[in-house]
Amino acid sequence: MNIRVLIADDDPGMRLLLKRLVERAEGYELVGEAENGEDLLRQYDEKKPEMVILDVEMPGQTGVECARAIQDQNPRTLIIFVTAHEQYMSDAFSVYAFDYLLKPFRVERAEETLRLARLRLTAPAADAPPVPKIVAAPAPARLMLRHREGVSFIDMDRLLLVQREDRATVLYTQDGQRYVTGDTMSELAARLPEHTFFRTHKSYIVNLNHIDSIQPYGRWTYIVKLRGTTKDALITTERFEELQKLFA
Repeated sequence: MNIRVLIADDDPGMRLLLKRLVERAEGYELVGEAENGEDLLRQYDEKKPEMVILDVEMPGQTGVECARAIQDQNPRTLIIFVTAHEQYMSDAFSVYAFDYLLKPFRVERAEETLRLARLRLTAPAADAPPVPKIVAAPAPARLMLRHREGVSFIDMDRLLLVQREDRATVLYTQDGQRYVTGDTMSELAARLPEHTFFRTHKSYIVNLNHIDSIQPYGRWTYIVKLRGTTKDALITTERFEELQKLFA
């Protein structure tokens, strides 16, 4: 199955170049093009692509603002920035972009980025040594969670994962239950015991006692595999380094 790509740039010439690059690249399918941030987010909502290639400076919302909105829906979307301004690189990396193409870029450089991105999205993850289990100190037995239907009580030891999903905060438990709450990630992180739950990424919190392994994903990102579930989480390089200190 081809990787579905959405491109966005306010320069028609650059959109044409990106369109030709995507259409010529092996394993890709162009599903839309946008000339501003609002149009990009509207099309993203409709088409749910696996990859977005976008300019940093666009009318309305900037590329970085759009990338943050996209990651609030699906942090797994691969982001590639294209821009004529090198000073935006740190902003691009703050939203965990896969790559940053500085205009005018060589076609061969863009083709290599697409090749590496395809390998990352389609190849099986490399094996990694399992993370040792942390023996956590006693924690509050249950979490009281408010939502539209009222209040639920979740056993802390059953809670595997908290993540942002479709602009909401979602909790997953060991027995396959899914809870949606209006609480932010920061609000939930403050209520969860820090010796048991670890914020791996701005969009993920994991139960340390259920981590099975950590595997490479992107240039600055890894995947956290959890025991007893097909759900997993992203972890940034910086947070992975912090996690390693817990096991030192």
